[in-house]
Amino acid sequence: MIYLKTNEEIELMRIANRMVGATLAEVAKHIAPGVSTLQLDKIAEEYIRDNGGIPLFKGYNGFPNAICTSVNENVVHGVPVAQPLKEGYIVSVDCGVKINGYCGDSAYTFEIGEVSPEIKQLLRTTKAALYEGISHAVEGKRVGDVSHAVQVYCESRGYSVVRELVGHGIGKDMHEAPEVPNYGKKGYGPLLKEGMCIAIEPMINLGSKNVRFEKDGWTVHTRDRKPSAHFEHTVAIRSGEADILSTFEWIEEVLQKK
Repeated sequence: MIYLKTNEEIELMRIANRMVGATLAEVAKHIAPGVSTLQLDKIAEEYIRDNGGIPLFKGYNGFPNAICTSVNENVVHGVPVAQPLKEGYIVSVDCGVKINGYCGDSAYTFEIGEVSPEIKQLLRTTKAALYEGISHAVEGKRVGDVSHAVQVYCESRGYSVVRELVGHGIGKDMHEAPEVPNYGKKGYGPLLKEGMCIAIEPMINLGSKNVRFEKDGWTVHTRDRKPSAHFEHTVAIRSGEADILSTFEWIEEVLQKK
């Protein structure tokens, strides 16, 4: 069942998603070599709770933390650990918030210190692919149009698209119908209608598309251990142009000042 949201519900979702953006910006202030992802998790949870939100991920199917932190070859769902981040690493920070009964979900991949030009280009491409997908997230198109746009953008530049993990509908629950893969065919999949809200999240690998699930039951890493990047926005479907409910603006303001 795909739930269409009213304008009032979408505005409540915007509040939740902007809190996610503000939380990721708070995390961005502290990301640096020598800082652990467990420290970043504590910062995120405190910020969310201090601002009246609930960390959406904590306790979800037993997940132990407020954010997912996926370092280097880890694609998604990484569990925060005490091991410090090192110069040249990348880390995807995925964050979810529930407030006023509605959910927000967004992710951003951060550079730790100076990273190689090859990895910088992977991050740029993945982020650009997200916006390419969003440009097709409009009333009258289909989920496959979004999926196809992401796939073609990345594969035409020599990157691979993870198949096993997908974006999703979102609203009162973090994961609602429909699923939103990052690969697919134009004109296929559920019809996009005004009021649908979906999380679009390209997960793009530098090497092979193949992944493995680790024994912790959460972390997913690339099989060839090459780096993976992940960016995510929550959007509301409108006629003409998607309404992006989450934001990277505050994150990038912080990064520009560092």
